[in-house]
Amino acid sequence: MAISHETWAFIFGLLGNVISFMVFLAPLPTFYQIYKKKSSEGFQSLPYVVALFSSMLWIYYALVKKDASLLLITINSFGCVIETIHLAIFLVYAPSKTRLWTIKLLLMLNVFGFGGMLLSTLYLTTGSKRLSVIGWICLVFNISVFAAPLCIMKRVIKTRSVEFMPFSLSSSLTINAVMWFFYGLLLKDYYIALPNTLGFLFGIIQMVLYLVYRNAKPQTLEEPTKVQELNGHIIDVVKPNHATKNGHVPVIEIASSV
Repeated sequence: MAISHETWAFIFGLLGNVISFMVFLAPLPTFYQIYKKKSSEGFQSLPYVVALFSSMLWIYYALVKKDASLLLITINSFGCVIETIHLAIFLVYAPSKTRLWTIKLLLMLNVFGFGGMLLSTLYLTTGSKRLSVIGWICLVFNISVFAAPLCIMKRVIKTRSVEFMPFSLSSSLTINAVMWFFYGLLLKDYYIALPNTLGFLFGIIQMVLYLVYRNAKPQTLEEPTKVQELNGHIIDVVKPNHATKNGHVPVIEIASSV
């Protein structure tokens, strides 16, 4: 008996939920460190604000779509909860200047930005047009976030070092992109499928770069700078000259499900 497209879509969506769930939890050691030291240690709040906004967008899209949207709602609801917790901890232990900037960012993007989009789509669009507008907003936002790994790839090539681009993370994000791509493709939902083609492409490039430079002799930059990667699934914030107890530069990992 052949398995229907809907069944395959559910399987891929379920696998995407599992992988996204694990990536959402990846920053927990970092936040335990922040809690233990009672300091945000210079980490930025932007990744968490963006991840929360992304989850809010996909929940709204799923609620409007209604059909075959349960798996989108489950993982992004979890994403909203975990990112809210991350931000709450960050706000408690961040310096006053950083805390104020984070609050302004939350108000601008997650309150007024999302609220404006919500009201405009509710009152200015109806039916399939509303879904199309929300879908395009999700698609464009995720493509812009997926394109951000270019900065970390540039750094790897420039320094000949893969210290800030672990192979396990790149492979996990690539697999995750594949799961959500087939989920969207099988449901003929190209707002989900298309951005993940870019996520898959950049994931493959990152793994190739890792294999090329894993044994290369690193080159030290004269003026090391903070590197931030936003790709829809993960964000790395690197603090130069600030190592952890084991000598490694701290990394923040943030997930977004789709």
